[in-house]
Amino acid sequence: MTAHAITAEASAAREAPGGLARGNAARTVGLLIAIAALVACVFLSIGVGARGIESGTIWDAVFAFDPANDEHVMVRELRIPRTVTGLIVGPALGLCGALIQSFTRNPLADPGILGVNAGATFAVTLAVGLLGVTAPLGYVWFALAGAGIVTIVVYLLGSIGGTRATPAKLTLAGVAISAALGGVTTALTLANRRTFDDLRFWGVGSIGGRDLETVLSFAPFIVVGTVLGLATARSLNALALGDELGAALGVRTARVWVVVIVAVTLLAGTATAVAGPIAFVGLMVPHAVRWFVGPDQRWIFLYTLVVSAILLLVSDVLGRIVLPSGELRVGLVTAIVGAPVLILLARRRTVSGL
Repeated sequence: MTAHAITAEASAAREAPGGLARGNAARTVGLLIAIAALVACVFLSIGVGARGIESGTIWDAVFAFDPANDEHVMVRELRIPRTVTGLIVGPALGLCGALIQSFTRNPLADPGILGVNAGATFAVTLAVGLLGVTAPLGYVWFALAGAGIVTIVVYLLGSIGGTRATPAKLTLAGVAISAALGGVTTALTLANRRTFDDLRFWGVGSIGGRDLETVLSFAPFIVVGTVLGLATARSLNALALGDELGAALGVRTARVWVVVIVAVTLLAGTATAVAGPIAFVGLMVPHAVRWFVGPDQRWIFLYTLVVSAILLLVSDVLGRIVLPSGELRVGLVTAIVGAPVLILLARRRTVSGL
């Protein structure tokens, strides 16, 4: 088969199962609408909560800050850092899930199911409980190491037997490792009351409680992981046709594997260090956007970055107002919202293909 024929076949394979959006013009319009919705969600996140704040007050808090004004302090010290955290963590989790699903060709894969979040959580628990590391910038390195090691181990276990890792093998390996690490993490947490207190809210997933300086210090990890992930989109499109055809198109599978592992480690590890293990974002959002844009990873990745941030910010706002007193952590809200959405996607006659 000639290179021209292979390229034509690859292009046809990407376009054939297209989603609801027909053509790049429709996808571009949809992306612009999603970005506009994200901007609205940013204002919603800053202005809505247990105590509503008017838009004029928000504007004054940003550009004419008065430390004696309680609402100004609430906006500057609590809600803006919280919103920025959502804008960082949401896209990281979503893109991480999209990368894992694409590379493993497993529509059920996400950082939670494949044990990546469990590895990061276990490493952070060790850092806090055994080494006394309590600063987020201190235990982020442990989270990155835990996420990276578990990602590699799961893929190697799924490749036992000399064949390429299959979706079923990867899922089983990830669930097994996640269960084992989760049990050990729980045992360590319950055995040490101080550790339990330090990790109580972090362990269920929360984007609150971080100051803006700390949140922004995590941004370089997310930016590097995002750039690496986006750079693999074309190669993953080719590999979706099979390793042999991908190699014929000039894709170096080993190099793509390394880049994806590094990107997943940076994205999942950093997001977990900042906000704790948050479920369903990396699983649900790529499914939803794939249904709309089709199987082209370039569009899937771009949409995922935007829609994941929307989902996390909206879930956080719901968590603040759903209870008459107190707050429901965002990790719980995403699980509650994610389950019915995935059920609806599963009930469709044609599920989102990879």
